[in-house]
Amino acid sequence: MENITIKTTINAPIEKVWQYFTEAKYIMQWNNASPDWHTPAATNDLIVGGKFSYTMAAKDGSFSFDFEGIYDDIQENKYIAYTIADGRKVEIIFEANGDTVEITETFEAENQNPIEMQRGGWQAILDNFKKLVESGN
Repeated sequence: MENITIKTTINAPIEKVWQYFTEAKYIMQWNNASPDWHTPAATNDLIVGGKFSYTMAAKDGSFSFDFEGIYDDIQENKYIAYTIADGRKVEIIFEANGDTVEITETFEAENQNPIEMQRGGWQAILDNFKKLVESGN
């Protein structure tokens, strides 16, 4: 299985980055790959063995699905690893450097969509996250 890696650097302290990445009320604001999608519901039990579930939906109501998984490892402000419901693994590294944080996210590709499409979708979500954190809302 091929791994895909995406990155971003966020101009904010690690505590804020971690909070926005892990709290459901923020996840619902940034977890979409394009403006015509949204996340109307999210739950996140941020403990090893805990489950998360984000409902991702087209705003026109034509399609929705639950993106969910189980946490394998959590190191506060540093690292998250989880297994998606379909068995694929994801690792996220948070590297704080003063008032910036570099996020590196690596995930196992699925077989339904082209690699570049998967990379683009996940990167768009990460870019939305960056925008939200830096806007301070």
